[in-house]
Amino acid sequence: MLALLLLLTEVYIGLYIHDTIIRPYGGDFLVVILLYCLVKSFINSPVLLTAGWVLIFADIVEVSQYFHLVSLLGLQDFKLAKILLGTSFSFIDMFTYTFGIMLVIIAENMVTRIKKLKWGQVL
Repeated sequence: MLALLLLLTEVYIGLYIHDTIIRPYGGDFLVVILLYCLVKSFINSPVLLTAGWVLIFADIVEVSQYFHLVSLLGLQDFKLAKILLGTSFSFIDMFTYTFGIMLVIIAENMVTRIKKLKWGQVL
């Protein structure tokens, strides 16, 4: 459910937000959280492993923008390819992805602690 909510938020940002903070940075921050939630909804894998692979994937996509992968693949005329793969490299985007993944790890640790506390109260 969270992945779907994040996807809808990303679409809303892409369609209706045209500022200099939320669209460029908020979208990047949320996209790694979306990817993490999407992976976790299908695969029961450890938090740090999943978070790490999502961050690596996001960074690879970002680095591919430096090498203009969309153009190299001949997809520059396809809007969806440009949206999904991106067209402009930025180190700041990589930091934003890292902050998003850090939030995921913090949130997952908090949920685990809360579950342990509740379980301890039941005993």
